[in-house]
Amino acid sequence: MEEYGVMLLLSVVLGTLGRIILLRTDYRQYPGYPHGYLTHISLGFIAAALGAVAIPALAEKEFTAVTFLALAAQQFREIRNMERDSLAKLEDGDIIRRGNDYIEGIAKVFEARNYLVMIISFGTSIVIFFTSWIVGLAVGVLLIYLATRLMQGQIIRDIAEVKPAKLHFQDSLLMVDDIVIMNLGLKASKEKILKEGLAVIIKPKDDNARATLHNPGQRQAIVHIAATVVGTKAEVGEQEWTPLARKNIDTGVIGLFILPNEPDMKALIKAVEMSPVLESSRRNILSTEAGKYASD
Repeated sequence: MEEYGVMLLLSVVLGTLGRIILLRTDYRQYPGYPHGYLTHISLGFIAAALGAVAIPALAEKEFTAVTFLALAAQQFREIRNMERDSLAKLEDGDIIRRGNDYIEGIAKVFEARNYLVMIISFGTSIVIFFTSWIVGLAVGVLLIYLATRLMQGQIIRDIAEVKPAKLHFQDSLLMVDDIVIMNLGLKASKEKILKEGLAVIIKPKDDNARATLHNPGQRQAIVHIAATVVGTKAEVGEQEWTPLARKNIDTGVIGLFILPNEPDMKALIKAVEMSPVLESSRRNILSTEAGKYASD
C-alpha cells in the first residue's frame, strides 16, 4: 500500500478540508461550541478516510473493504439521530423553538455532508489512481467547490417577496396589514407593541410557494431565525411579546410580527429572506397535471 501514500494523504486532507468548509456557523447558530466542531470534524475525517481507501482496496482485490462503506452509511444515519435528539432536547430551554421540521432538516444536512466528504475523497483518489496527484488535487478542489455551491437549498427569497408591513390594532386584535395575529387587551402592551414592534409580510410568488408557506413548521422556522438575528423581548409566561407568523387564509400571504431587541427593519427582512425552505414543507404542486388545473 506504500505506493498509495500520496493518494491517501491528498484524499483524506481534501475530504476533511471540505467538511471544515461546510461546517460554518451561520443563521442556524449551530454548532456554536468547540466540542461541536470537534465532533463533526472528527466524523468528517473518518468519512474522508473511508472514501480514500476504497480505490486502493479494490486495486489490491480486498473486496471485503467495501463492506466498510455500508457500515459507514449506517453510522452516518446514527449521526442524524444524534443531531435530532440533541436539538430536540435543546428545544426545552428555548423560548422561540426551532420546531420539529427545522430540526429534522438540520439533522439530514449533517448526515448528507458526511456523504459529500466521502464523495470528495473518493473522487480525488480515483482521479489520482488513473492520472496524477496534480490532476487529483485540482479535481478535489473542484468537488469541494461544487459541494458548497450545488448543495445550497432554496431560501425564502427564492419563493416569496418580503416587504415591510403596517402593525396596528383593530379593537383588541393585533394586525399585520389585514392579517390577524392575536388578541390583546392591555393598553400598556398595545402601546409598547406599536412603539417598538416590527412587522413584515411574506408574499408567495406562486402556488408552490403558497403551499410551502402553508406549513406551520416552515413558518416556525422563519420566526426562529428572525428572533435569532434581530433578538426578541419574548419572555416565559408573557405571550404578548412572542413573535408570531399568521396566514391570510384567502391570499396565502404570511404576516410576521416581532418585538425585537434590535428594531432594524432591514435586518428583519434579510433574516426572513435568508431562512431556508425546509425539505419537509417544500411543495411542487404545479409540476403535476392536477396542480396546473388548480392554479388556473
